[in-house]
Amino acid sequence: MVRRAASAGLAVVALTDHETDAGVAEAAAALPAGLSLVPGAEISCAQHVHLLAYLYNPAEPALAAELARLRTSRDGRGRRMVIQLQAMGVPVEWGAVQAIARGAPVGRPHVAAALVDTGAASYAEAFSDRWLGYGGPAYVGKPSFDPAHVVALVRAAGGVAICAHPGGRKGTSDDTLSRMAGAGLQALEVDHPEHDASTRRRLRSLAADLGLFATGGSDYHGTRKDVSLGSETTDPEVYAALVSAATGSAPFTR
Repeated sequence: MVRRAASAGLAVVALTDHETDAGVAEAAAALPAGLSLVPGAEISCAQHVHLLAYLYNPAEPALAAELARLRTSRDGRGRRMVIQLQAMGVPVEWGAVQAIARGAPVGRPHVAAALVDTGAASYAEAFSDRWLGYGGPAYVGKPSFDPAHVVALVRAAGGVAICAHPGGRKGTSDDTLSRMAGAGLQALEVDHPEHDASTRRRLRSLAADLGLFATGGSDYHGTRKDVSLGSETTDPEVYAALVSAATGSAPFTR
């Protein structure tokens, strides 16, 4: 990933796998000269909120415990999705999902990839309401963790808290964002592939009203999604301000 980021001409890249920073050490060891790596995680919360947690102290007990609970719940959720697919007559095996995840916390993309491998659906179809999409017969919801509470945990761990893609498919309500801002949220991810021009204008205005920074990110998930690494970026001055606000850890450089 970091080699791809360097090839794309980026100066900084963040690694934010869901509920874990387990890939950071490997990425830091492979870091090319001239590229900085921001460690972090993307944390699933209630109200369809995804919280980007950057530069926190991974040893801080309260946040570490919350992330561990989320990882455990992901495993159970993945198993239930597999059972529901099997009930639909699809020969998906839990072992195949685990092999695709390669030790990472299991998420819908891993189950979807295993579903695709059976030939029953394409990757895009796997996320429709016929299969694993919201309301679909094999969809299993995530546990509800209050987003304002998680923001407070990230800040207490010395981290930077940013709401990911708040104008995406499910979206985050303005009331929820306001409550998160009161708990210490520092920025909204305004520039995102799922946000059209009008959504970006609205979110940029809302960020200003709430006293938050506006950031950007490609939300790159590899070749299974049609998004280019580095297609959306964050202003260097905003990046510098957020890094200076972090006390839990620092970016890796070579």
